[in-house]
Amino acid sequence: MLAVLSPGQGSQKPGFLTPWLALPDTEGRLREWSALCGADLLHLGTEADADEIKDTARTQPLLVAAALLAAEHLPLEGVDVVAGHSVGELGASALAGVLTADTAITLAGVRGREMAAACALEPTGMSAVLGGDPADVVATIERHGLYPANRNGAGQIVAAGSLDGLAKFAAEPPAKARVIPLQVAGAFHTPYMAPAETALRAVAAGVTVAGPVRTLLSNLDGTAVGDGGEMLGRLVRQVTAPVRWDLCMATLKSLGVTGVIELPPAGTLAGLIKRELKGEGAPEIVTLNSPDDLSAARDLIARHGNGGATR
Repeated sequence: MLAVLSPGQGSQKPGFLTPWLALPDTEGRLREWSALCGADLLHLGTEADADEIKDTARTQPLLVAAALLAAEHLPLEGVDVVAGHSVGELGASALAGVLTADTAITLAGVRGREMAAACALEPTGMSAVLGGDPADVVATIERHGLYPANRNGAGQIVAAGSLDGLAKFAAEPPAKARVIPLQVAGAFHTPYMAPAETALRAVAAGVTVAGPVRTLLSNLDGTAVGDGGEMLGRLVRQVTAPVRWDLCMATLKSLGVTGVIELPPAGTLAGLIKRELKGEGAPEIVTLNSPDDLSAARDLIARHGNGGATR
């Protein structure tokens, strides 16, 4: 069984789309999508520096575009399961057939701009918590008036909220845990993003969806969503709801996934899966970062796709 994963914000690197320009129609596609999302995706993916591509308003459509560009060169009919982390869920929803690629890019542009605007309303942030007992970590986060915004599995939970609360939390960390401040614009996936959720819901109201043609997992609870309208509602709610990537990985395991492809910019989700789904039965993983990786990705789909595995 083969899963394709779409990464989220923080996975981007300067120039990561440059190798893809060698493929036909890539530049034209990026220009078309740039007009839809209001960001120069060609510049951002090839020439922009690290500071420019960490701007939430630009990063989110860039990541969705990168995933969809690469996926166009894969035999998706062989893919059993798709999932995305945070904004990556828009890309995954397009790969599942719930959204068109153009709609996913458009929504990513709205989502990015509105979340950036919400971040500017008051000073908030996020910190990664590595190690510790998960229940104790979550309890300590909440005791400081913060939110467990990302539960990524593999010993990683992200706390989010006011900068003052994060500072006090770092001074009194959970037992056996390290707290690392993240360079982000604000407290994503918390009630601080409520204005962005409201704005995205208004745009989503005019979106036409279809039912998924392959298993599509939701960050909300890790379950497979079989209705396009329900998934669109979840995509909107996800702006303020925690990312439960730990539950998505648990579902990948329970489904018996034997092969995983992470779309560009790949590496972050593959690393989490390697640490969480290790040992006997660990899935074979391909990180798809350039056209040079396409042959390995196609081979993985041929060997593990459509519910089967040959290893």
